Amino acid sequence: MPAISASAPGKVILFGEHAVVYGRPALAVPIFEVQAKAIVMADPRATPGTVRIQAPGIDLDAPLAELPDQDPIAVAIKNVLATLNISRAPAFTLRITSTIPIAAGLGSGAAVSVAVIRALSTFLGSPLVAEQVSALAYEVEKIHHGTPSGIDNTVITYGKPVYFKRHNSDRVTLEVFGIRRPFRLVIADSGIPSPTAEVVAEVRQRWQVAKPAYERLFDEIGAIVEAARQAIEKGYVERLGALMNENQRLLDEMGVSSPQLERLICAARQAGASGAKLSGAGRGGNMIALVSDETAEVVMQALQQAGARRIILTTVSQR
Repeated sequence: MPAISASAPGKVILFGEHAVVYGRPALAVPIFEVQAKAIVMADPRATPGTVRIQAPGIDLDAPLAELPDQDPIAVAIKNVLATLNISRAPAFTLRITSTIPIAAGLGSGAAVSVAVIRALSTFLGSPLVAEQVSALAYEVEKIHHGTPSGIDNTVITYGKPVYFKRHNSDRVTLEVFGIRRPFRLVIADSGIPSPTAEVVAEVRQRWQVAKPAYERLFDEIGAIVEAARQAIEKGYVERLGALMNENQRLLDEMGVSSPQLERLICAARQAGASGAKLSGAGRGGNMIALVSDETAEVVMQALQQAGARRIILTTVSQR
């Protein structure tokens, strides 16, 4: 049996992080410059049901049976087997590689889950459809993030720009939206891991203590998301910079920025970016900056000088 592989892109949230957990919309786009890849290889000499997992990026090489019950990779595998009603799979080795930085707001965990779910279900002869892949990846996201919005697994599964809004645990608005004019983003890693679950939990604690203030913040961010979607769909990409800056102001007021992120954001703006903001949970991870063909190189140099650990230039377009 030939090896089966599947890959999944990274992602960035353009607008709406944190507010999306509280029923407001968010916009996110896939980033194909970085990807996670899963390869499933049959091991006909091993006993059926024997599964070995190799993930050199995190120094993992172990049988599935030895992993903790709540290990994300183990949960992804077990959920696929349960969905397909397979009690004992043919013996196989699962190898996972990724170029997506971990804990940087680029959806590393969700991308690994999506790649694993797709590769494994195909290997087992029953490729899951996108809706099933996203749903299983969302279950793994709960391990990574506690109370995830669902946006990471959604945009990564579909590989399209996504408008996302979770109304409750059972109802979600998911719309792939059009991009009238391509635009360019610089993504810069602060070099500090973003503790997503911790930050999300802290925001929830503050919201519980000061609901009116945080509901106002979430409402304002929701309005920015709607304005940004309209601008993207109509081709008014020059409006996005000011919207990014305003979204960042609200995130800072929410308490999820950091001195390192602020340093990068200021450096990008001073170098000519028309807008810049953190992307993801905050406190670390990545920031994004809206650039033009003329300003991209200067902004990337400024970010490097300001301490960015890794810089990605991507074009957001309709694929």
